[in-house]
Amino acid sequence: MATIRELARRSGVSVATVSRVFNTPEVVSQLTRQRILDLAVEIGYLPNESARTLATKKSNMVGLVWDTDHRRPGWRHPFLQEILVALKTALSVHGLNLLMLASHDTAGPDDEQRYVRAVRRHNLDGAVIIDNGSRDPAVLALVDAQVPCVALDLRVAGPTCTYVTSDNAGGAALAVRHLVERGHRRIGTIAGPQQTWPGAERLTGFRAALAEAGLPLDDGHVIEGDFYLDGGHAAMRRLLALDDRPTAVFVAGDEMAIGAMRAAHEAGLRVPDDIAVVGFDDIDVAALVPPGLTTVAQDKAGFGTAAAEALIAMLHDGEDPPSPTALPTTLVMRGST
Repeated sequence: MATIRELARRSGVSVATVSRVFNTPEVVSQLTRQRILDLAVEIGYLPNESARTLATKKSNMVGLVWDTDHRRPGWRHPFLQEILVALKTALSVHGLNLLMLASHDTAGPDDEQRYVRAVRRHNLDGAVIIDNGSRDPAVLALVDAQVPCVALDLRVAGPTCTYVTSDNAGGAALAVRHLVERGHRRIGTIAGPQQTWPGAERLTGFRAALAEAGLPLDDGHVIEGDFYLDGGHAAMRRLLALDDRPTAVFVAGDEMAIGAMRAAHEAGLRVPDDIAVVGFDDIDVAALVPPGLTTVAQDKAGFGTAAAEALIAMLHDGEDPPSPTALPTTLVMRGST
């Protein structure tokens, strides 16, 4: 197999110049760069896939921006994991692979160009964005750079970007209507983080459904959580400490709902006899925890597939970004109500 020194010798340039062509191509003139790339393919300097990538300027790789927030390492969520499986499967059918991009690099987490630079460095065909709701400037810079992008639960706009989400407000309204039908009139909520689009939309749907039912909204019955177990546990403890605690709680995420039910059990309350709980997501464990969590189901497989199909339409078919997709939600009734 040819070596970098051989490629440099036959190209009439230094080894350093050849290295720049493959690592920082923007600093090498287009004429020199193309001459070295053509010769690299000719003499077989790179393995098959890399050589093909350089020759065609297509990597068949898609960057995954999964901003889990560098300030809280180890964040994970089963709902996102299931989406990723569906996304990877749908992309692989079309010969595309996923490359996870670091949340920050040596330039630091405040570097607004870090994702743009990573996409260019790896010659990625496009990107899928899962943001933590922080509206990270680096994510917005990626959209502005006109990289073909599909965002999940993040409203983005641009000539090469679209997004996929669920009917979050409608799903929250389904949960409230179900509780009203069960006879509840004092309904509280553990909301998702309000800087996230799903968190804000689910609270909007909760408020709208209460108004539709002619029920008052007590601001003291609205506690903001963080989509995770401990957040749901802490929020439910606050609700249970109220003199006029709610008889039912809509929780804007299943992990929080499971934490909330644990808090109710610790307080000596029975779910649903003393307090009813409805979640959102329908993660696998929702069916396993006693007494079984009533929840609003999102189409997790459909989420990943829709994101992949939108990106493929842009990459393979050369289409403009498809219109944003809002997937329907359904209520799954179990024992917690």
